Amino acid sequence: MPHNAIGGVLYAIGPTILVGLLFWFAMRAIFRADKSERAAYTSIEAEERAKAEAEERAERQAATTSTD
Repeated sequence: MPHNAIGGVLYAIGPTILVGLLFWFAMRAIFRADKSERAAYTSIEAEERAKAEAEERAERQAATTSTD
């Protein structure tokens, strides 16, 4: 146990600061993971939309050429 005022204050606030830093690092990691996941999902969604549009164009083109 500290015997002076500054030591007592640091001894009392130290655990709170430590827990706050741990919480900050955990939340930072969660937000970064969410950001990465959203970017990956957006990329996959764009690929799927492009694939669906290409299939739709191919179907329309096949329907137009078969009726001619």
